[in-house]
Amino acid sequence: MTTAAPTRRRFREADAERLARELYGRAGSARPLPGERDENFLLATEGGSFVLKIAEESEREEVLDLQNAALRWLADRASSLPLPRVVPSAGGLAIAVAAAPDGASRLVRLLTYLPGTVIAEANPRTPAMLEDVGRFLGELDAALDGFAHPAAAGRDLAWDPARALDVIALYSSAIADPRRRALLEGFVELSQGTLPRLRPHLRTGVIHNDANDYNVLVGEPSREPRRVTGLLDFGDMLEGWIACEPAVAIAYAMFGKADPLAAAARVAAGYHRAHPLTNAEIEALWMLAAIRLCTSVCLSAHRRVSQPDNPYLRISEEPAWRTLEAMRAIHPRLAHYTLRAACELPPCPQALLVERWLRTHFGEVGPVVEADLDRAAVFDLSVDSPEFESPAQASDVAAMTTRLFGRMREAGATAGIGRYDEARLMYASDAFAGSAGEYPERRTVHIAVDLFLEAGSAVLAPLPGIVHSLRDNAQRLDYGPTVILEHRPEGAPAFWTLYGHLSGDSLEGLSVGASVDRGQRIGRIGSPPGNGDWPPHVHFQIVTDMLDRDGEFPGVAAASQREVWESLSPDPNAILRISPARLAPRSAPDPEALLAARRERLGASLSLAYRAPLTIVRGAGQFLYDPMGRAHLDMVNNVAHVGHCHPRVVRAGAEQMAVLNTNTRYLNEAIVRYAERLTATLPAPLSVCFFVCSGSEANELALRMARAHSGGADVIAVWGSYHGNTQGLIDVSSYKFDGPGGKGAPFGVHVVPMPDDYRGLHRRDDPSRGEKYAAHVGDAANAARARGRRPSAFLCESLLSCGGQIELPPGYLAAAYGHAREAGAVCIADEVQVGFGRVGTHFWGFETQGVIPDIVTMGKPIGNGHPLAAVVTTPEIAASFANGMEYFNTFGGNPVSCRIGLAVLDVLRDERLQERARRVGARLAAGLAGLSERHEIVGDVRGRGLFLGIELSLDRESRAPAAEQAAYAVERMKDHGILLSTDGPDHNVIKIKPPLCVDEADADRVVAEFDRVLSEDFVARR
Repeated sequence: MTTAAPTRRRFREADAERLARELYGRAGSARPLPGERDENFLLATEGGSFVLKIAEESEREEVLDLQNAALRWLADRASSLPLPRVVPSAGGLAIAVAAAPDGASRLVRLLTYLPGTVIAEANPRTPAMLEDVGRFLGELDAALDGFAHPAAAGRDLAWDPARALDVIALYSSAIADPRRRALLEGFVELSQGTLPRLRPHLRTGVIHNDANDYNVLVGEPSREPRRVTGLLDFGDMLEGWIACEPAVAIAYAMFGKADPLAAAARVAAGYHRAHPLTNAEIEALWMLAAIRLCTSVCLSAHRRVSQPDNPYLRISEEPAWRTLEAMRAIHPRLAHYTLRAACELPPCPQALLVERWLRTHFGEVGPVVEADLDRAAVFDLSVDSPEFESPAQASDVAAMTTRLFGRMREAGATAGIGRYDEARLMYASDAFAGSAGEYPERRTVHIAVDLFLEAGSAVLAPLPGIVHSLRDNAQRLDYGPTVILEHRPEGAPAFWTLYGHLSGDSLEGLSVGASVDRGQRIGRIGSPPGNGDWPPHVHFQIVTDMLDRDGEFPGVAAASQREVWESLSPDPNAILRISPARLAPRSAPDPEALLAARRERLGASLSLAYRAPLTIVRGAGQFLYDPMGRAHLDMVNNVAHVGHCHPRVVRAGAEQMAVLNTNTRYLNEAIVRYAERLTATLPAPLSVCFFVCSGSEANELALRMARAHSGGADVIAVWGSYHGNTQGLIDVSSYKFDGPGGKGAPFGVHVVPMPDDYRGLHRRDDPSRGEKYAAHVGDAANAARARGRRPSAFLCESLLSCGGQIELPPGYLAAAYGHAREAGAVCIADEVQVGFGRVGTHFWGFETQGVIPDIVTMGKPIGNGHPLAAVVTTPEIAASFANGMEYFNTFGGNPVSCRIGLAVLDVLRDERLQERARRVGARLAAGLAGLSERHEIVGDVRGRGLFLGIELSLDRESRAPAAEQAAYAVERMKDHGILLSTDGPDHNVIKIKPPLCVDEADADRVVAEFDRVLSEDFVARR
């Protein structure tokens, strides 16, 4: 068997250019390309780009003819596949002969050049990209079906999969590290137990055999998934096992992946759809991929000595070792089942046989507990269950025990049931960490049935068997003390039943290997904390393959792996025999059906976030949860000011709603107390409150007050601003009237330039920029008066939100307010998005400018999302507004809203959230600013506290907006579990305004993940 001879560069660029002219009549410039055996050159000519391939001295002409014949075959049978084409010489030869500088004859070919990026250098290598690699190879092999060539069979090639074990045996001695050598030996042993059994069932054919990460090309970076645009280097083509084609791609697709099995599954899925694999081929994939990597590291170790000057030959060595280490941690049968699921086959074949046996032998199955389970209370422990206020409460053992057993007593039941295939909130914590892939998951899907009974209740064996294992896992959250029984019924595969959260001392009468009869007591239900610290219950689970585990087995699964683990642990109701209708979990809403219904029933102008919209069923603190319990860090929802569904706020509203909720025509203490507490946060003379239900209502009312007090009608507003969704507010919001569907500023609305000191008229190097921007307010007032009009109000956010998260330049509001008041206008501070401690250094945004407005408006954040909003003004303006026309808002300031408002103020004070906004915001801003040193696209980081903006610019000189890159970054951050959004007139500003309960760890996570996203090709190669 031969390995590649040392490739010594004998040809220089000038030599390649000469050969191109002499042999092919093509003039151009050449530069070297890497290669394992050939000397390759990229040739750029006026007629296009080509690859000149000069074969090594020992290369046989028939092998090159094999490659050329295959490419011609594929050009005829699969012309749409992007593959190189053979370019004949001036004399019409597909293979030409040239003399090397040393006089030796060399075989030369010219191929068309395929543009693209090799997958090894593509960032990120998304699941969609890997699936397309599989699809491409499947189409390639389908097109190669029927192709044959004399040189394809029996090639003396080190990369021949059939000879892999010989290569490993021959060269593994070159690996000095005994730990790594032991790793190889482990895979060799596994393959020897698998591949000989499968070999007779593996199809053969001519395959490319080298779809490694340096041979597969993908297209230019874009917001869409990148697709395969080419395949290089057909030098290792041979007749071999067809399954080796996807296996080679799988081996390299796993490089650098935290979850290599998920990457393998995507390649297999794409290949199988294009060129279906047989059952034996799917089973062989994992081991063939491992053996490919073992071959690679052995050859690299050997060549490190024989070819020290060719780094290309060792380019995959360390990634291959890391991948082999990761593969060792994955049981081969679990890999097999996962790949079967990816190919849309039942993951664990024996599971179907076990379920069939249990269905047809139900009369032989006994009870698991001494209780009437058909009369048991069935609990809803799902992610959006109303049983729990938060994930923390769901993990509170005492509270959970009280609540669940209280439900049982209310129902007159002696038992309770926790359902199978239910995603649970209680598992959405780090204790149940699951997939370590691109999107970190928790193992939230319950793959057992929980039977809740009083501690000490007997647990029985439903079938005869033997004791497989006993574990007193008192400290294990997942199981606690556990018994596993093995059952080997006639006519069915072996299977196991698992009983967790038992009492440790109740296991003393059992021993591993002992026989157990049907109906025999095998333990008793434990109590916390000795049962793993859970409410008293038995966790009952069927297992169809123990995966060689001794005494433990996962009881919950990650949603992405749900199908596989539910095949390994099918529904225990096959034994329990409870009415299925009672146990069926509430099905998670189908996103496609929800989207279709939304489009049919709701207005098309009601937008959705993200290309693939999220289905959200629960909020808690700074997190939003989807139906599978995936937690999304919410860094953009300022409305949930003190945290989603804050228990104190929820409790205040629920308690008051149960007592009274009516309009404000009656005396009630709540509205007065809330007005007192609210105005205490504001400087004098802001002391009179008007309560409404939304920020839009607040700003509408503020404009009415301004007009009543000033006698004017015109409004001065800032370009790029947004103040609400009523027609009156759309008319003063240039973000709307100057945007899509808008018709420009209406008569009487005067728009002044946005005081943006990053891209605007006056920039940060101008110390007078604030006053200069403010002068436009005076100009607008003068223009109104010149037309016989009188300005009624200057309406401005204290920090600009839709304008792009802009902190106003120093002195802007003081000067602008001066100009407005000189013209008789009222100054309105829109604090809907920035007030209530969000800026950290101050409670109100206008305080950062050292001013006191005449009217302050607030929106739903003051009620943590409840429809509560307010206008606070001076006694003088309030008196002007009381002109005889009654002001009445039916439910503005109702008792429920005011109790909620008081609770929000309490939480802000007691949890010191303003200080947290200052501290966490400063840490987050510093981290994001640090990214600008590594990523030129980060043009500006600005804002205060937890009101921040990151402006992305195509270059720092022109500051041109990078809107597409900003949109891409937001989508990719969502993939990493972090919710952001874009804003600004050009939609190139990423806004950050989360619930104020975010912490330092959240800030660090945002910076780290944003750093990763900014390094991805679409952003970095803009």
